Amino acid sequence: MAVIIIETQGLTKVYGMGDIAVHALAGVDVLVEKGEFVAVMGPSGSGKSTLMNILGCLDRPTDGSYGLDGQDVSTLDKDQLAGVRNRKIGFVFQSYNLLPRLTAIKNVMLPMLYDGDNIRTDQEMRDRAAHVLDLVGLADRMEHLPTELSGGQQQRVAIARALVNNPATIFADEPTGNLDTRSSAEIMKVLRALHGRGATIVMVTHELDIAENAQRVIYLRDGKIISDRAHASHIVDLHNGDNGGEA
Repeated sequence: MAVIIIETQGLTKVYGMGDIAVHALAGVDVLVEKGEFVAVMGPSGSGKSTLMNILGCLDRPTDGSYGLDGQDVSTLDKDQLAGVRNRKIGFVFQSYNLLPRLTAIKNVMLPMLYDGDNIRTDQEMRDRAAHVLDLVGLADRMEHLPTELSGGQQQRVAIARALVNNPATIFADEPTGNLDTRSSAEIMKVLRALHGRGATIVMVTHELDIAENAQRVIYLRDGKIISDRAHASHIVDLHNGDNGGEA
């Protein structure tokens, strides 16, 4: 029986009021099962970044419900959302967001240090961080600073950091946006391998070839889902003419 990790019903996000109100999301229903790899696409202003922010518990919807790993998180306050983010969510950002004065292994250890329920010793945290760095192919770069790593290596550190607390879901927001073609391919190889091990991944991208790595592609326009299918090939006609920018 499939386990539902993400379930939204009637998800709505409105910015502003009255005549200047902007409906960034207009009744979005999404189901993501445990172990799925889902890409989210859409033109600038489609609502994909707004959806990612809500799914990642960085923002709350104006209306509708959102269940994450069996918990209704749509009505939680900021402190409660912060706790959910640390326990159940791993983030991978376009700009890596690594602390420049910390080594790779210390950057990866940060989520454990911020987890109020963490009962690991310093050595156990270090061992866990070393393990996930090994998973992403950086066992030999653990003591390097971000400035001593390539862009692709920095993004792999960010992926390891996202994995370290065993999150229910990994959210990747344009994970290859700052990378060249070769590094992008390396990052997608890492994400595919993690998916092969059972990770649940939701990824925002504007690149069709990157979306092809996912099992499903959800396409948004004007705050609504207009397509939700397996494989990215059907997106070409929808995407033609769109600028593919941030939303």
